[in-house]
Amino acid sequence: MSADLDGKAVVITGAGQGLGRAYALACAKAGARIVVNDVNAGAADDTVLAINAEGGTATTVGGSVADWADAEHVVDICRSTYGRIDGFVANAAIMHMAAPWEETELRLRAIVEVNVIGVMFGVRHAMRAMVEAGHGGSIVTIVSGAQHGIRGMSAYGATKGAVNAMTLNWAIEGAEHGIRVNAVSPWAMTTMTAEHLDRSHADPASFPAPDAIAPLVVALLSDATARVNGKLLRFDGTTLSTYENVRNLVAERPAWTAADVSTALQH
Repeated sequence: MSADLDGKAVVITGAGQGLGRAYALACAKAGARIVVNDVNAGAADDTVLAINAEGGTATTVGGSVADWADAEHVVDICRSTYGRIDGFVANAAIMHMAAPWEETELRLRAIVEVNVIGVMFGVRHAMRAMVEAGHGGSIVTIVSGAQHGIRGMSAYGATKGAVNAMTLNWAIEGAEHGIRVNAVSPWAMTTMTAEHLDRSHADPASFPAPDAIAPLVVALLSDATARVNGKLLRFDGTTLSTYENVRNLVAERPAWTAADVSTALQH
């Protein structure tokens, strides 16, 4: 089955630049009608113009995903403009790098509000609309390898770990309604990535362009992946991997002391 999106209506948040813009362009090229959301409405307009210039269909909806009403409005516009919502890509996020003891209250609150609360709000409204319509749909969340530990990214990694947990739970809840929820962990060069390369010491040459990641998002939104649900997929434009939740047995005893635990964990 081909991964086309003909006739589908898709919302993509944070689509004014970087990966979100690449996802929007690729989905439009695959036949989807796109709602381009970004807190920077001007950047969203630029993405819409680029889609329209290539013969696609798109509309701009500005606003912050961290605002309940704004998040609901994005979904409502998709339904009123295109008559339905088939896909939702929760891409909008912010990032900063700092040692845990360097964090400030404002930065911690901001990153949680956008990366966690904003994803919760958007997906909640999208899933509700899909359940009400009764035709199912596909939701794609965006996570990061930082959830597994990267120096300077404890706050960002924590928010992405939360999104991964939400994805797994939403996949269970949505399955009975024909709603699939999967997470993408991309490795690509974006403005956000470039701003933090000096501190991360990563090699810029190791990052592909955002459009190299877009085929995975197109595929997950398409009917070709109708049986794919609850997956965490790592993609760098060349290698596609899945992360699995694995429990490794350390030891088994009928009763434990603290000393037993200490000994077991050293082996």
